Amino acid sequence: MQTYFITSAVFVMDSDNNVLLKKDPNRGWKLPGGHLDDGESILECVIREVKEETGIHIEIVKFCGITHEVKKRRCTVFWIARPIGGQLKTCSESMDVGFFGKQEALSMIEREDFRNEVEKCLDFDVHPFYIES
Repeated sequence: MQTYFITSAVFVMDSDNNVLLKKDPNRGWKLPGGHLDDGESILECVIREVKEETGIHIEIVKFCGITHEVKKRRCTVFWIARPIGGQLKTCSESMDVGFFGKQEALSMIEREDFRNEVEKCLDFDVHPFYIES
């Protein structure tokens, strides 16, 4: 039996159309998110991860898309959300956090796969998206 890993990530945009990013100590700038805990729903996971990694409380607006890393047996579910409270803060999984303009956010993301995910999140015409790698 194969084990699959389910993760969840979120594209948080504030009222000024700025995007929430976190700087991961190993992978650089990216959207907040992470692995599900036992007994946790995908939505509970992403809400918890954003709060832990960035200090921001969010409200999910809609499902956005999914990526499937076939050889790694990992699926990541993407959501659109808006901030509803909290204050920006870092943790062991985020060296820096902040809201950035769309183009600035894209330029900060060094990994092509992460940048592609954000581009798909920004393009509402392709929702829900599916990326297989």
